[in-house]
Amino acid sequence: MRANLTFAAELQHDLAACRRCGLWRNATQAVSGEGPADAAIMLVGEQPGDVEDIAGRPFVGPAGRVLDEALLSAGLTRERLYVTNAVKHFKHETRGKRRLHKRPDGGEILACRAWLDAERARIEPHVIVAMGATAAQAVLGRPTPVLASRGKVFAVTTAAQAIVTVHPSYLLRMRDKPAWPAALADFVDDLRHAAVLSAAC
Repeated sequence: MRANLTFAAELQHDLAACRRCGLWRNATQAVSGEGPADAAIMLVGEQPGDVEDIAGRPFVGPAGRVLDEALLSAGLTRERLYVTNAVKHFKHETRGKRRLHKRPDGGEILACRAWLDAERARIEPHVIVAMGATAAQAVLGRPTPVLASRGKVFAVTTAAQAIVTVHPSYLLRMRDKPAWPAALADFVDDLRHAAVLSAAC
């Protein structure tokens, strides 16, 4: 990476040339993380969605609005968090004029691991929140059941802990269902848990 650039610009520059897997071919652009370099909490999602792929920023689409709502309820401000994805290119299939999300496979998660490791090494967060199964696999290095792992604290490095929760898109799909309030409340509790762990470091 180039030392004369800020970390965010440096990362975005290097990601633009990434050919570690084939996802770059059909994506508009790679999407790096964003947030302060001294963020105590890192949020890791799955991959950019359709809106993020076009905008070049993480969590600015519908799932991002759910995330912002939950952060507000948890007493957290996004401006103090580092927000990124496990996979940096949008994996999708085209149906008519729509681009529909496809889940990254293990090889694609592994191919992108170096970028996530670089972000983690630079930010040095106290707590990493892995949102969804793809993020959990990327952060913990193994397939991890999300719901069975909630409430547990995982040691990632000597300085960082991780917790696992659902992805905001999971909540988005539940928005019109009776279980929505409880599911959102559980997600907010997970974010509060991350804040408590971070404050204890």
